[in-house]
Amino acid sequence: MRDSVAAVHDLVSRLVPADELERRHQTETLDWLRGTDDVFRRVKPATPPRHLVSYVVPVDPLDGGVLLVDHVNAGLWLPPGGHVDPDEHPVETARREAYEELGVPVESGLVGADPVFVTVTRTVGIDAGHTDVSLWFLLRLDRERPLSLDNGEFREARWWSPAAVRDADPTRFDPHFTRFWSKLRQTRS
Repeated sequence: MRDSVAAVHDLVSRLVPADELERRHQTETLDWLRGTDDVFRRVKPATPPRHLVSYVVPVDPLDGGVLLVDHVNAGLWLPPGGHVDPDEHPVETARREAYEELGVPVESGLVGADPVFVTVTRTVGIDAGHTDVSLWFLLRLDRERPLSLDNGEFREARWWSPAAVRDADPTRFDPHFTRFWSKLRQTRS
């Protein structure tokens, strides 16, 4: 197994799934990683048709709110993030994307070096479709910190309080966000 793929396999294997769907996504991802080294997107939008993504979810350490971006192409409120470059470690992708998409340099602040959630999602509405295997990382970020948004990708960014997430239409988020949110709330209790 390619070293960079083995590193991803190790990350995913250490996850503790919150529910049965995350357990299935973890198993499916580990099987996929054992079966191929072709996991890094090389050609937009979908070569290979299944590839790695790192989400970086900014969390306000005071109230537990999260920063999401209104993604132009997806038409959904999503965590910032992007595709893992060939042989790039997913943690480095999360740091790079925080800087590229929010203007936040991340030397430290990622809560641990491991993702807290894994999802397998067939994209819709963005292109002809492909499958993203997404690793969700947390970033401790003060909501007063100024941001410099990538206006080509996002309409806006918004801090979502726990009450705002609870009251929102769940179809406006990543299809797995409400499960992620539940897992995040359980770990904060």
